[in-house]
Amino acid sequence: MPEYDPHDMSSIHPLRSRDSEIESEAPSLHGRAMDNLRFIRETMERASSFTAVPGWGGVAIGVTALIAALIASRVRDEHEWMWVWAWELPLALLIGGWTMKRKAGVAQLKLLSAPGRKFTLSLTPPLVAGALLSVALARAGAYDALPGTWMLLYGAGVVTGGAFSVRVVPVMGLCFMGFGALALFIPIEWGNFLMAAGFGGLHVVFGTIIARRHGG
Repeated sequence: MPEYDPHDMSSIHPLRSRDSEIESEAPSLHGRAMDNLRFIRETMERASSFTAVPGWGGVAIGVTALIAALIASRVRDEHEWMWVWAWELPLALLIGGWTMKRKAGVAQLKLLSAPGRKFTLSLTPPLVAGALLSVALARAGAYDALPGTWMLLYGAGVVTGGAFSVRVVPVMGLCFMGFGALALFIPIEWGNFLMAAGFGGLHVVFGTIIARRHGG
């Protein structure tokens, strides 16, 4: 026969004891539920596409590239011709970055989400390689190789980055690579025309497609 303990309230109020057990379990269940929701959200984020690639921003980049091509066509010195296009690069990056941030803000997307980081990390190395090769080719006087090198490496970056974006983006990258390959094997006189068709025309065409199908 167990002895009666006057301080043991569970023997007098068994329901109260059970309620206290349930209350103690509730926080742990809530914590596990939040962990599960966080895991599901992160998994969906990693599997989603980076949709903040700007459409109308791409069109604007294409227009500035066409203007650069027009100015470069009037320059006879190869070194000055290279600098015309070199100044187009930071302008294009500025337009692309600003319009991408604006599109992400409208769509309430995070630029540093998992798809956004993958897109950026895949796009950046070919662009850095292109910048370094440009310096090396210019020092060697191989200006005729610049248009093909620029479009090939830019296209490669768009293809690899586009693997984490909507389907039309890597298609655009393949078109750039095709133009770049062609530029390596044609006379230098056609180089500026292909630059206009690539950085100008392709950006305008595919930027319009992206804007209409996936928002500005």
